[in-house]
Amino acid sequence: MTRLRPVWALIVAGMGRRIAASPEDEGPTLRQDDPQAPWPVKRGGWISRPYSRSLGAALLAIFMVTFIARLWQSTRHAAEQAAAHGQPAEGVLQHLFSGQFWFESFQNWQSEFLSTGVLVLLAICLREKGSPESKPVAAPHQKTGH
Repeated sequence: MTRLRPVWALIVAGMGRRIAASPEDEGPTLRQDDPQAPWPVKRGGWISRPYSRSLGAALLAIFMVTFIARLWQSTRHAAEQAAAHGQPAEGVLQHLFSGQFWFESFQNWQSEFLSTGVLVLLAICLREKGSPESKPVAAPHQKTGH
């Protein structure tokens, strides 16, 4: 399961905004007259505010759901192990603050960070013909940022 990708996307999105904010993304009010704009942008007002942050909210919600599911499953597994050894099971909150839960979580997150980081770094330097995520193969380094 990829629990870390939503967090990584928020970090990268935040960095991208600070590094290269485009004038097109200054706010939904600039595009209200555009006939192809999404309906929350056309309507404006309070509805455009959550819409302008909907990706981050969705990714955070996915992260929270997967984190809670991971906590629940890990707690169940720890309870089964404790029962097999004749020990009392710990509750969800006790397990949340246990070293075992965080060890398992950080071990998983470490592999996710590593794989995502490798993909980001390789995508900066290398090219893949026919891929929409890649830079054009023939584009000079000066035009692609590296």
